[in-house]
Amino acid sequence: MTLYLDASAVVALHLDVPARAIVSAALASEPDWCTSGLTLMEALALVDRVVEEAVLRGDLEDLVRLTWDRLAIVPVDQRCIDRATALMRDQPLRLSDALHLAAADRLPRPVRFVTFDPGQIPVALSLGFDVVSS
Repeated sequence: MTLYLDASAVVALHLDVPARAIVSAALASEPDWCTSGLTLMEALALVDRVVEEAVLRGDLEDLVRLTWDRLAIVPVDQRCIDRATALMRDQPLRLSDALHLAAADRLPRPVRFVTFDPGQIPVALSLGFDVVSS
């Protein structure tokens, strides 16, 4: 099985929150970890929203970048954009959510999709993903 992490999961992995245990357990159960080429940018922007102190933001950013280095990256190429466009036409999705789902949809099945974004969950389920969330 392939494990897909969205930006909320990558950041949660390094915070002292209940979601951290969920992400850690998912990572421990699967050897193949993937994400979209969009995730690093989105995760780093999220760091600035969840941590106020500059030193702690820097530490969290370093941890996110270390995690990024361990992930297989699905490119945001024309194929991904086309699939995201189709998803957005059929579902009420934000662009970033559609890109994550389109990237995960390219992976060999079965896919475990780790997210804490409620907008992605119903669409991920409709695509046949095993959703890991809180």
